[in-house]
Amino acid sequence: MFQIMDAAWSVKSSARVELFLDLRSRELLFGSPRGPQPNHSRHKVIFPLAAIEHIIAGLMANSEESQMISQRLLQFQERSKGFGKPASTARRFGGTGPWSHFLSQEWSSALLYLFLDVVSWLAIYRVTGWFRFDAFYATPFQFFIVNMIQLGVIVAALYFVGGYDRNVEKLNLGYAAEHILAIIAAAAVSAMLIYSAATFDQTMKPSRGVLLLSFAVFLPASLAYRRWIRQYVVASSAGRSFLVIGGGVTAARFYEAYTNSPNGQKLEFVDVTGERVGQPIAGQGSPIVQGNLAAKLNNLGKRYSGIILAAKASSLSTELLERLVHAQFQETRVYTLESFYETQWRYLPLGIIDPFWPLQSGFQLARTSPYHHLKRLFDVVASSIALIICAPLFVLVALLIRMQDGSPVFFRQERVGRDGRRFILFKFRTMRCSDEADEDIYTRKDDRRVTTVGRWLRKLRLDELPQLWNALKGDISLIGPRPEWSKCAERYEQTIPFYHFRHLVKPGITGWAQVNYPYGESDEDAAEKLKYDLYYIRHYSLKLDAMIVLKTLYTMLFGKGR
Repeated sequence: MFQIMDAAWSVKSSARVELFLDLRSRELLFGSPRGPQPNHSRHKVIFPLAAIEHIIAGLMANSEESQMISQRLLQFQERSKGFGKPASTARRFGGTGPWSHFLSQEWSSALLYLFLDVVSWLAIYRVTGWFRFDAFYATPFQFFIVNMIQLGVIVAALYFVGGYDRNVEKLNLGYAAEHILAIIAAAAVSAMLIYSAATFDQTMKPSRGVLLLSFAVFLPASLAYRRWIRQYVVASSAGRSFLVIGGGVTAARFYEAYTNSPNGQKLEFVDVTGERVGQPIAGQGSPIVQGNLAAKLNNLGKRYSGIILAAKASSLSTELLERLVHAQFQETRVYTLESFYETQWRYLPLGIIDPFWPLQSGFQLARTSPYHHLKRLFDVVASSIALIICAPLFVLVALLIRMQDGSPVFFRQERVGRDGRRFILFKFRTMRCSDEADEDIYTRKDDRRVTTVGRWLRKLRLDELPQLWNALKGDISLIGPRPEWSKCAERYEQTIPFYHFRHLVKPGITGWAQVNYPYGESDEDAAEKLKYDLYYIRHYSLKLDAMIVLKTLYTMLFGKGR
């Protein structure tokens, strides 16, 4: 009897839920047959759905029916969310009008950021000076020159941290901290330049209060409209995909890397050979490889944000290559895998470079560039000044180390420099002395060998201070790939492809890999960090070094070291 009742209840409940979902779906799609409802009526939908799901889960002992109905409910909830939120989001962040079309252009956000920076700074500086009743410029020309100096410094500082880069994520705390540091640095440099000029022109008496207050107001304003514009940029490209040409192993590896990246746009894979059409690119759940590339290229329009070549150029026909060239110059950007990794993620995967990679054009290191000599001069001047300023800190750190763990204070180790040259690197000792030959070569998280003082020195990067002596001597630079222990370097050169390329540049105290990847504690981490070192070698420049300096300050201030 009870079994019959349970069965009847199951069928009856299932039918009721099916009917409820069918009626509710029609109401969402075509509107309520009873006409407009009060605002509070739409909030009642959530309770019946949750209540029905709860009642079914609790009363139905037969799991098959409950799972089936729960699945229907979840699917209905997802559809319900889809009807409301995306449409309103699309309307809120640009829709399909001229504004959305403007933001879809790669140069649009940079132009908009620059325009707002110029306008907002001129307005803020002028209004701040007017409120303080300061007449500290003899002529309008002086006011113009000072503003141009300040704007030049501001634009340069924000450019170095990616403030004008469309691909830099500006909604996270990491960028906010770098933005703040960039504006602070711009304020310091502007003040130095302006007051140096004022010493030679007695008619110009710039107000320190106006300058500092203007930067204090400009900082949150410039960060706020960057976050606002970034939301529109993300929303304008949300419905667009990247068209990936290729269906082989290289394309599958790219898909795996893409799924682990912050990029949120969809990928469409198309195989020019037709061999993989209809198959998932990288196993179950991954996108299905499609065909008919010609039709997709003839309908690029607003559908794709870009084209990514994940197939060998030799496998592409002459007609297809000509069509891609036309798309690159007139429709949408065409990326090689290397250019996509560099532009979007700022590193180089090991799988797409070859032994001839350093012979490509565009390398500043192919010949000794003027920046190479300028950088060496900066290393000598900066390390000398830093050693003098930090002298009291050297004494304090040495006393703390001796008080906790005795001598020696300094840690000495053979490292590998440019062109494979060996040298002795100096650091403050942060680990207990050990004579064990088989000691782990990596420092793990919460490593028992690290002393209490050493842990704080690592977090604040103060253990790196003695390396200033190595920079002054010329063993290393202030900025460059991490100088690796000779024992590790020999091991990596045997196991990691192209590891020797990192010795093309002088190593440094801080570098692109150090500020973009966590502390390495395995051979896999060493391979991952090499990707960033190769990017640094490829883009060796003043801009990249300035970005590293600001990111290093962020790391030190927020205790990201280990």
